[in-house]
Amino acid sequence: MKITLLCIGKTDENFVKTGIENYVMRLKHYVHFDISVIPDIKNAKHLTQEQQRTKEGELILKQLNNGDFVVLLDERGKTFRSVEFAKFLEQKMVGSVQHIVFIIGGPYGFSEEVYERASQQLSLSKMTFSHQMVRLFFVEQLYRAFTILRGEPYHHE
Repeated sequence: MKITLLCIGKTDENFVKTGIENYVMRLKHYVHFDISVIPDIKNAKHLTQEQQRTKEGELILKQLNNGDFVVLLDERGKTFRSVEFAKFLEQKMVGSVQHIVFIIGGPYGFSEEVYERASQQLSLSKMTFSHQMVRLFFVEQLYRAFTILRGEPYHHE
């Protein structure tokens, strides 16, 4: 199975970049994992929120293939405990899902077209985090899930 984290905009904070790089290196032992970044929309200040969502949505949809299992990281999505998230991933692997694409949208969320394309929505928390921090939290949880599946001592319950 391959997992991709698709994001809008680059990560500016060095401490976040370092954390992400750390977990990406650890993940290479478990799964083929990539982070794909769609550049920020140019002149976004001159667009309405809806126009920005639409433009970002078009760019997101261009990155997806027909067979991709698409999971939106969205505040309204389903919440999992870490063990439940590990089981979710295991079900996808056993179910022969070839490629899961997790998507972090822009500051105003996703367009309707992206919601329609999604297979599922997942929330990391009821709290709101910066898009950069969500990347770090997500890759850590992904790493944690694989250590849970392998019975390794990273996660304590």
